[in-house]
Amino acid sequence: MIAARERAFHVQTLGDPAAPPLVLLHGLFVGSLASWYFTAAPALAKTRRVLMYDLRGHGRSDRARGGYDLASMAADLGALAETFDGRPFDVAGHSYGALIALRFALDHPARVRRLALVEAPLPPSRFRDLDAFAARSPAEMVAMLPTDLRATMASGDRRAARLVESLSFLAHESTLLADLRAERDLPDAELARLTAPTLCVYGDRSSCVSVGDRLTAAIPGARLLTLAGGHYLHLDATAALTAALQEHFDA
Repeated sequence: MIAARERAFHVQTLGDPAAPPLVLLHGLFVGSLASWYFTAAPALAKTRRVLMYDLRGHGRSDRARGGYDLASMAADLGALAETFDGRPFDVAGHSYGALIALRFALDHPARVRRLALVEAPLPPSRFRDLDAFAARSPAEMVAMLPTDLRATMASGDRRAARLVESLSFLAHESTLLADLRAERDLPDAELARLTAPTLCVYGDRSSCVSVGDRLTAAIPGARLLTLAGGHYLHLDATAALTAALQEHFDA
């Protein structure tokens, strides 16, 4: 655990501390640092110092009733990245984690070397089934998860119990949904200010796939990659996504 911004964050690192630094950010609700730890992170850590953490209110990080807006969560990222001693670092994020990475890169261009946005949703509240998901009981939420995540939940282990508890807390006891609904869209003129070389990755079966076209049109020099899969590309296309991230960050 690492203390930052008056909260304790669950952090894991992989790779040589002297290697170029990379931060991997997960998505909301069902995401945790395990989203990356058991998929792309080990391969990326062969050439980089990889830092992953559970976002506020998620996984083993402190429960937070508020502060789920992008500005606050980008500030969390900045505080935890202080471990890199001022070195510019690469960032990859999935879903809302991608928006956190994007917000940070726009606000702190000198700190981000290269950027990868995996299934970034714009506007931030674009998921049509978000309210329906949050209105369900924890058991019903679990039934809506991807197959691999449902299998984990069915095991009945402590990780599964923590996820059920986290889902209930985030949906019913935090401001996450209100903060998400209040988050403004990023205008193309603001996206055009991005200076970090950017890779945008989307699944061909994702409801967010059209956002990739918008991002690559607005962000100077951005590259779009479409992979076979849905929103959870770290599960649907692990090898292809990992290879794409390696290529992008090693460039």
